[in-house]
Parts: sequence; structure tokens; C-alpha cells
Amino acid sequence: MPSAQPLIGEGLVVRGVRVATRDVVLVKGIVEAREGIAVVFAEKGGDLTICAPAGRERELDELVDDLCTDVGAMRITT
Repeated sequence: MPSAQPLIGEGLVVRGVRVATRDVVLVKGIVEAREGIAVVFAEKGGDLTICAPAGRERELDELVDDLCTDVGAMRITT
């Protein structure tokens, strides 16, 4: 599977999270429901890369915090 890395560039902020494989679709749905805050790339298993415009960094961090609390996501280095 190709990596999301070539798609990530200037003007974007990136956060990595790890969730249970069974929760990947749930997390993608949660992110999509947040009205365009970010996009999610599934790297392998439950390792996800979440990208947002730099101007929405605060919202992205709040989203990741919510995922950690509500879904048991764990922040990882991308």
C-alpha cells in the first residue's frame, strides 16, 4: 500500500494516532463528520495519519484529544 507521505506538504499539519483495527472506519466517520477539519490516511492496521490545514491546527489537536478519550486512540509519531 502506498504511503500518505507524498501527499503531505507545506501548509498542512499532521498527527498520527493508533486505534484498534476494528475502529478505523469509526474514526474515519468521526473525522468526516467534523465538517472538513481533516482527512485520514490509513497506513497499516490501526495506524492513522490525520492531516489538516495549518489554520485548523487547534481544532485538529482537539479532535485527536477527543479520539484518545472516546475511542482509546493513542498518539504516535508520524
